[in-house]
Amino acid sequence: MRYTVNKGIDHPVEFKGLKAQYLVMFAVGLLIIFVLFVILYVLSVPQGFCLAFMFGTSTGLIWITFYLNRRFGPHGIMKLIALHSRPRFIINRKSIFSIIRTDYEKYLKSDNAGK
Repeated sequence: MRYTVNKGIDHPVEFKGLKAQYLVMFAVGLLIIFVLFVILYVLSVPQGFCLAFMFGTSTGLIWITFYLNRRFGPHGIMKLIALHSRPRFIINRKSIFSIIRTDYEKYLKSDNAGK
């Protein structure tokens, strides 16, 4: 079998449909799941539970990774973080008349007034 990982210059890294940071997230997630499996196995947790835990968490990781990749694309994590960091509403406690009055007064004092 032959797997192509890089598509070329100025293109994001892609492997089996996973693009850019999702590929890294998937690989690190699988590594963490494997380490947890080894820790549970060394602590003599029953083997069936270890395998069920590994199967369940890896299935969840695969589903979440491909879902985020399909929904947001190569810049998705940055978009998701930006969505939560911007304010939902801009609150202005001044009345609209005071805003208009101050802008009009500034206009009258400027050099462009009356032209």
